[in-house]
Amino acid sequence: MAEQTHVLFVEDDDVIREATQLALERDGFVVTAMPDGLSGLDAFRARRPDIALLDVMVPGLDGVSLCRRIRDESTVPVIMLSARADSIDVVLGLEAGADDYVTKPFDGAVLVARIRAVLRRFGHASGTGPGAPAPTGPAEPAGDGVLSFGDLEIDTIGMEVRRGGKPVGLTPTEMRLLLEFSAAPGTVLSRDKLLERVWDYGWGGDTRVVDVHVQRLRAKIGQDRIETVRGFGYKLRA
Repeated sequence: MAEQTHVLFVEDDDVIREATQLALERDGFVVTAMPDGLSGLDAFRARRPDIALLDVMVPGLDGVSLCRRIRDESTVPVIMLSARADSIDVVLGLEAGADDYVTKPFDGAVLVARIRAVLRRFGHASGTGPGAPAPTGPAEPAGDGVLSFGDLEIDTIGMEVRRGGKPVGLTPTEMRLLLEFSAAPGTVLSRDKLLERVWDYGWGGDTRVVDVHVQRLRAKIGQDRIETVRGFGYKLRA
């Protein structure tokens, strides 16, 4: 990495916290490790990390609540860590604004790969990097790079979205998801394809990540704008 990436890691288990911190530092990350949610929030505000890894079950302020607090203040990427692949844990974390999750126990190499995948995604959120999605469908942006779908306008150059003329605040993950849909309006995109394109998964992933982010995106751009095609995936209504 040209510049060292600063990771905020919140984990109450001393052994896991210390071992993971050492592993991440060996891979070139700068790590601020905290044992509870309240100290994690203080560290986030003081240090402004590039990415946050939050265990779901930490004392003081649990990981889901901490994620909500971070998301109220920033679009920094968040990965939730959970000892269980429990649906409630996963969905609550994603609904709170997390971009991905990893189930414990995890392999250090897998965690690093997921961190780097999220960082690549966020680095390209401006649409200028080689991994940024490019329009491939029938909708061509106007000369000013703006795509229009009813009252929804997507500025593919300025990376801004407006609905009814009012700005819509999207996280980088939500923006990339919307860009994929807007590149091919009316075309059904499978969950696996969206995992590959938006989450940069080179392997099978949990499609609940896609479903929750689609729900969050719908809440911001209109519930009827993205249609569910049962058994196949989702599509943007042109």
